[in-house]
Amino acid sequence: MSGYHPPVTTPEDASQEARKIPRADRLLAAAERAGWTARLGHAPIMEAVRSSLDELRTAVLAGTPCPPPEEVEARFLDRVAQGVRGTLRRVVNATGVVIHTNLGRAPLSRAAVAAMQEAAGYSNLEFDLPSGDRGDRYGHASASLCRLTGAEAAVVVNNCASAVLLALSALSERLPARREGAAGAVATAGASGRPEVLVSRGQLVEIGGGFRVPDVLRRSGADLVEVGTTNRTYLSDFEGALSPRSRILLSVHRSNFRQEGFVHDATLAELCDLGRRAGVWVVDDVGSGALFPTAPFGLGEEPTVAERVAAGADVVCFSGDKLLGGPQCGVLAGRREAIDLCRRHPLLRALRVDKVTLAGLIATLAHHEKGEALREVPVWRAIAWSPEEVRARAEGWREALAVPGVEVVEVRSAVGGGTLPGVTLPSFALALPPGDADAIAARLRSSDPPVVGRIEGGRVLLDPRTVLPGEDEAVLAAVRSSLPGRHGSS
Repeated sequence: MSGYHPPVTTPEDASQEARKIPRADRLLAAAERAGWTARLGHAPIMEAVRSSLDELRTAVLAGTPCPPPEEVEARFLDRVAQGVRGTLRRVVNATGVVIHTNLGRAPLSRAAVAAMQEAAGYSNLEFDLPSGDRGDRYGHASASLCRLTGAEAAVVVNNCASAVLLALSALSERLPARREGAAGAVATAGASGRPEVLVSRGQLVEIGGGFRVPDVLRRSGADLVEVGTTNRTYLSDFEGALSPRSRILLSVHRSNFRQEGFVHDATLAELCDLGRRAGVWVVDDVGSGALFPTAPFGLGEEPTVAERVAAGADVVCFSGDKLLGGPQCGVLAGRREAIDLCRRHPLLRALRVDKVTLAGLIATLAHHEKGEALREVPVWRAIAWSPEEVRARAEGWREALAVPGVEVVEVRSAVGGGTLPGVTLPSFALALPPGDADAIAARLRSSDPPVVGRIEGGRVLLDPRTVLPGEDEAVLAAVRSSLPGRHGSS
């Protein structure tokens, strides 16, 4: 600090302190000398000046002594420098949560990033090069998606919630074409009233951000029909709830929590059989987008998209940025008749993805098709890491730091992202010395780049499982500057 400041105890003292606040032209001159005005322009600098002085004036009138002008100037310049970096920044994820929603979900592969960068210029997004005519935005990823999932057709939108909304909106407006065995259908196109979507009470879930299945159903224009009970729903519950207004049987995978004990669900295969017999659609929201089995990695039996398509669902909705490991988007894959209705629905235009997202998704799908996802897709590389490999990296950090009290401890890593509830991976983490864990974590987050860890047992833990290749030095530098007695502010 810059010396002793007498306490402000009276309104007169506060008024006197307020007179010490530097004029705006002093801060403007400081920004000019530092080169910020030339770099950013006058308007942003003037806005920063007003904000800085307004905040200082409020604090002083509330009883805080006014710092010396040099300190005010230094704080202002630091504020400008922080603003240059922007609010959306790269961070180092040392939490051990592989798909961390707050930290941007799935990190992308080098190939995906390169593809997105190339697509950022002009591209043939909606231009057919051989004919010179208008092309199909949605055709670029569909062939790969169909090969990987076994679907007849596929379309990409901006996230999985949008995929569900589009499927419900498009399919609730009309019935499927007559299928073999649908002669006894109870649903008829001429039924009056709002269309109905049937879903188990045990699947009326809420995911992150307040997204609730009943809310999406209301936005789709269909009425929700709850069947069964919270913990046990049978096929007979769906059969008994069918009416002339029934349009869709909806299955929602409980991707962010588990039900155990006295529970029962109608299987997707049973719903698909009923859908064929009743002449109604079956929509499956599988969520995570796993393209290959997860059990070999100790993650339990997460359903794959191909399994859900093979079960006979008309539309399977899933995320591109969870277990698939690509950019944020949602995919609808399934029967051509149903996907074509979704493609022709006016809502698709409001939910469509841009060229950069499509490029990143296509590159990520190529990793899966080439069998290199475990090596190239960061999410799967992190999941596939053995505990021994994680421990060796953590030990390397400990040796490089050579700081007393730093230990390597056994922990569990979460997959995260609303997938695989309750499933964790054995891992190891660097445990920083005991102390003010909140303060140490805050200093780590203030480093450049910010390093985000987690606190357990009163200590900051840094899990190498989720630290990307090439980020080790950033972690070590942040730790060195953040421990008590080693950072500049102590």
